[in-house]
Amino acid sequence: MIIKILGTGCSKCQALERETINALAELNVAADVQKVTKMNEIMEYDVMMTPALVINDKVKSAGKVLKLDEIKEFIKQEL
Repeated sequence: MIIKILGTGCSKCQALERETINALAELNVAADVQKVTKMNEIMEYDVMMTPALVINDKVKSAGKVLKLDEIKEFIKQEL
């Protein structure tokens, strides 16, 4: 599983990354978590607001920091 956190590195982007790592740990799921900070790469996903969560090249959320349970549900959907 490949998970990408799209964002410029702001505090919200960092919070989404932390919560994603926590969700993976709670679910005991291995994943490659990548930060995408370059605007041209972010725009490839047609995301207008960051932070965004992308799992296996599918945009799951954009423009907000998800709660732990929301992230876990998205991860479960991709298993």
